[in-house]
Amino acid sequence: MLFGMTTSLILQSVPLPKDCDIDPAELHTVSDSHRTRIRAIVPPTTPHIWKPLSDAHNVRINKHVYALDLIHTWAQLATHISLESLVILGDAILTAIARKPGLANGRTADGIYQDFVRQVTELPKFNAKSKCMIALAFITPRVDSPMESKTRIATTKYGLPPAVTNYTVPGATFSNGAPITLDLAWPEFRVAIEYDGDHHRTDKNQWRRDNDKRELLRHHHWIIIIATAANMADEPSQAELAYRVGRQLALRGAVFDFTLTATPLDELARRRRRRI
Repeated sequence: MLFGMTTSLILQSVPLPKDCDIDPAELHTVSDSHRTRIRAIVPPTTPHIWKPLSDAHNVRINKHVYALDLIHTWAQLATHISLESLVILGDAILTAIARKPGLANGRTADGIYQDFVRQVTELPKFNAKSKCMIALAFITPRVDSPMESKTRIATTKYGLPPAVTNYTVPGATFSNGAPITLDLAWPEFRVAIEYDGDHHRTDKNQWRRDNDKRELLRHHHWIIIIATAANMADEPSQAELAYRVGRQLALRGAVFDFTLTATPLDELARRRRRRI
């Protein structure tokens, strides 16, 4: 049986978008036509039609179960989630593919992203393809969590220059020799955002590791700004975070057009197209 939609994400351990209008508790099957669709009674399933199915590289879960490949799953879900969630989901899928050798097939994170863009672009017309093409301009590899994606999107919507995701700081290592990375970084200006989830406060080892890392980076003249769920809770909180980061970037010589209100991603995409 071939599963798609939210069931495919669950089977492949990809975080579900919170605003998805599909019940994740249901099992969703996918076929390429009404003639071949699967509707099981036990357990009950919801069938879907995905015409480009023949081009998908589906993933075998066990002897009898397959999941629609993650790139096609992303495109299939585009009509069921917001544009911002589509970008966040795209980030998560790129990371999931990169972490599974069988899916990565030796490709770098950037190579996976390029293949993602190519495959979606080459898909025949489908509902929400135009929405997917907008989202492709904002997804990025090397993002460790949906909240990191949300933080990155917030800085983008207020006009900050693009950040480097999961940036490895040259010449900076932990005491055990492991490289030091930053969630979002503007290396030219040595400004960065670190997103701290709850475990960063409740796990003593994680807290000490974070503290040591940030102290070392401050000695290397980095400015580290900490973001938490509270900074992403609503638009005013996101605006305040974007202002704090933007101010530090400007003080270090960055030139960009900061906006006092968030610009929707589809509008940002239109502006970018006009500049080309």
